[in-house]
Amino acid sequence: MVHYALDARTATPHFPGIGRYVTNLMRALVPQLNQGERLTLLYDPAYPLTFPAHHAITAIPLTASPFSVQQQWVIPQLLRRLDADLYHSAYYLMPYRPGVPTVLTVHDLIPLLLPEQSTFRAHQLFHWMTALALRAATQTIAVSEATRRDLVRHFKNIRRAPVVIVEAADSQFRPPPAAAMTEVRQRYHLPEVFWLYLGSNKPHKNLERLVAAYAQLRASAPPLVIAGVWLPEHPEARQRAAALGLDERRVRWLGAIPNADLPALYAAASLFIFPSLYEGFGLPPLEAMACGTAVACSNTSSLPEVVGDAAMCFDPRDPAAIVAALTRFLDDPALGEHFRQCSLRQAARFSWEYTAQKTLEVYRAITTA
Repeated sequence: MVHYALDARTATPHFPGIGRYVTNLMRALVPQLNQGERLTLLYDPAYPLTFPAHHAITAIPLTASPFSVQQQWVIPQLLRRLDADLYHSAYYLMPYRPGVPTVLTVHDLIPLLLPEQSTFRAHQLFHWMTALALRAATQTIAVSEATRRDLVRHFKNIRRAPVVIVEAADSQFRPPPAAAMTEVRQRYHLPEVFWLYLGSNKPHKNLERLVAAYAQLRASAPPLVIAGVWLPEHPEARQRAAALGLDERRVRWLGAIPNADLPALYAAASLFIFPSLYEGFGLPPLEAMACGTAVACSNTSSLPEVVGDAAMCFDPRDPAAIVAALTRFLDDPALGEHFRQCSLRQAARFSWEYTAQKTLEVYRAITTA
């Protein structure tokens, strides 16, 4: 019996992106386990896991958080008690002497690549802790080719060349019924035609430039709806909108949206705009595509890998480039329909079944070596 341990303590609201990764990975791993393979999931007891019933799956609550020093001895002790053959961490804050062969998934290197958006102390800590995690990892998984290149450029202590295993949109993201879109429009008081941004307001998401570019469009442009978790320590985009005279008729701020509403919200938008400066993978554009929405996004980091030629790409640091891209959608209504058709085909290229299959190949290569 080969025993894998997957650390799913990041499957909480505090880690929206990584949590979605680990949740979808564990669900897709279960049906692909061979006879003679077991999987134990470590999770935060405040957020119980839901996964397919399977005789070879066990879930163990763990109160030690990824931010605690306590995990440095609690998890290695647990892995020994479980007689685990492999440990997989989806986060760089992990036990650095786990005592068993270890897989580490790296999602992005934002604190290193955009140092101006974090404190010097946070930048140094991230570099140090990531280096420790890479030293501990038998094999590193990067979620995109862009992340793999960044890893190799910034760290020299990686034990094996990182492998790229991409993510995918959750299965809930697909074109919804027209009634669901109507209901979402009514609930959030949205017009028939609007453009959408969905994500946080962290500085690297580049919302301030998006707002400035939108203000330069002609008044007939559809309203811009900005949705997602709002961090009060980053008010710059709203302040910029107010300074530019963009009232609620032009720019709407919805805040956090329940997961159940996201597919209909994506699909109801005539265009999804994602101006992020850097993404390790970039799930929101792929989720929008899976719902059949036209996408305009940055041409940086991993985003060209995700959207291929199925989206309108622009330089996110150049407001004039953002204006030019959005103006093309205003001038040519057929462009939106073209990219809607492209979106569904592009999204179909990604699946969590593939991600799980490739991840299991990594597990098996390590445990049979």
